[in-house]
Amino acid sequence: MARILITSGPTRQYLDPVRYLSNASSGRMGACLAAAAIECGHQVVIVSGPVNVDYPKDAKIVRVTTTQEMLDAATEHFPACDGVIGAAAPCDFQPELVATQKLKKQGGVFTLELTETPDILGSLGKIKQPQQWSVAFALETENGARNAVVKLKRKNCDLVVLNDPAAIEANQTQIKILNSTGAILSEVADTKLAAAKVILDCIDQHILNA
Repeated sequence: MARILITSGPTRQYLDPVRYLSNASSGRMGACLAAAAIECGHQVVIVSGPVNVDYPKDAKIVRVTTTQEMLDAATEHFPACDGVIGAAAPCDFQPELVATQKLKKQGGVFTLELTETPDILGSLGKIKQPQQWSVAFALETENGARNAVVKLKRKNCDLVVLNDPAAIEANQTQIKILNSTGAILSEVADTKLAAAKVILDCIDQHILNA
């Protein structure tokens, strides 16, 4: 059986002590993947952003807030794992400057300068050993399959799970699992738990027992 690292949920990038940039990722898919993996007999480490879902009690859970914290935790735990599933939706941008006091309205246009946050799965792809594997998630609004495969290759992943914004905060999802050639290995429209089981089965068939 494998030891699997799962990143889950959103991250937050603070603008000031009370406001932040984030997204509506609920962590449900990460929780379902963990449950499906444990059911298959795998060990699971979850690095999770702020969520309100309950993760399986048999999983090791590492709580983080920012994208950098998620990267640091994932980098720490990945070497002891066989693979990683990047189900998190990290915030891709952060303010150039974080205000130390609550920002006040000034009665005009407020300009916010942003920089990109670290690429978590891409960073793990750079330290991935030959015996390790990684699976990305790609939430796309256009050119889904093409963009998903580009993401897979850029991040040095083995498989990519393509979904769309309808999955955010929902119990249902519609996914396609693609390999590096763009071939669709499996697809499902069902509950996130059912989709998670399909993803774990695909990992078992195309990676663990390939």
